[in-house]
Amino acid sequence: MTEADFVALGGFVALFALMLLRVPIGIAMGIVGVGGFAAIVGPTPALNLLAQSPIRTITDFNLSLIPFFILMGVLATNSGMSRELFRAGQAWLGSFRGGMALSTIASCAGFAAISGSSVAT
Repeated sequence: MTEADFVALGGFVALFALMLLRVPIGIAMGIVGVGGFAAIVGPTPALNLLAQSPIRTITDFNLSLIPFFILMGVLATNSGMSRELFRAGQAWLGSFRGGMALSTIASCAGFAAISGSSVAT
């Protein structure tokens, strides 16, 4: 076994030990990830990664759009647009077998057309 294999095995053991100590999974994975990276590459690059990774994640353009999609959802709900989209889908497709599922898909397609993002719906 190589050094990386021992680090991986120790990481799994440390992860499960931290979970048994009731450390939240995200924090436990972060501790084990930074510790494993420090064991393989060195402590200085691991600390640099720990310092730069949150800033890189927060300043990502794709994540900056999330509040606007939440705002669009609030506006769609409060204006009754989402209810009307579902009612239109129910009127058109409700009589078919699986009409509830079909009308849900149709209302999602309508919301995707309105918001401009098919991935977000």
